[in-house]
Amino acid sequence: MTAYLGSVWSCRYFWLSLVRMDLRNRYRGSVLGIGWSLAHPLAATVVICAVYYKLLKADVTEFVPFLLAGLACWNYLVGVTLSGCQCFVQAEPYIRQHALPLAIYPLRTTLGATVHLALALGVVIALTAALRGLHHPTALLALVPTMALLMLLGWSVGVLAGFVNTVFRDTHHLLEVTFQILFYLSAVIYPKELLYQNGLGWLAACNPLVAFQSLIRDPVLYGSWPSGSDIALTMAVAGLATTAAAVVLRYGSRHLIHYL
Repeated sequence: MTAYLGSVWSCRYFWLSLVRMDLRNRYRGSVLGIGWSLAHPLAATVVICAVYYKLLKADVTEFVPFLLAGLACWNYLVGVTLSGCQCFVQAEPYIRQHALPLAIYPLRTTLGATVHLALALGVVIALTAALRGLHHPTALLALVPTMALLMLLGWSVGVLAGFVNTVFRDTHHLLEVTFQILFYLSAVIYPKELLYQNGLGWLAACNPLVAFQSLIRDPVLYGSWPSGSDIALTMAVAGLATTAAAVVLRYGSRHLIHYL
């Protein structure tokens, strides 16, 4: 494992250049550039707030930061998974020409998604400070390990989704449908307390996507560190995903080329 990580680090200039190339190509010729990455969550926040804040009887100054924080985390998890599906297919020319560690290709997509997540979190923090103020700003330090945990999860999910999609090309489409369903079950647009109040608390307790959103919402919106249960659940999920990704890389790397 140490030797493998060393080989990944030794070619860092290559995969960092791929990340820069992806960002440049995505926004080449556009007026807003990377600012377009914020257009979707902001537009979704405006539309959803126009409809749901009255249904949920929520104050706009409370609901807007809450919703934008949830969408920032949700868009990262969905984006890193769906782009991970294509990480090996997209990198086929490199894989066929160079015997580099396969871990760098899901890392490429994860780092790109992390850049967009960092920008979205900056907007969430600024908007929260403007609308309701930041309670205990030192709690924002909790976002540092949260970002590291999300990056680890994103890389692991990218490895798994990339391998499965390379073998079974319908995986990407199936995941799109799955995420559409999970969106309404993951407390993105409503507080998780509503699930407990209506006898559906088990959905929040068993859904790790809810816990990952709490890792962002608690420090930014409420000025508190995430709860121990949320930290334990997210670390367990990230640990299991990382272990599964390591096993897949260990035993599947030699056979991946046959499916490209």
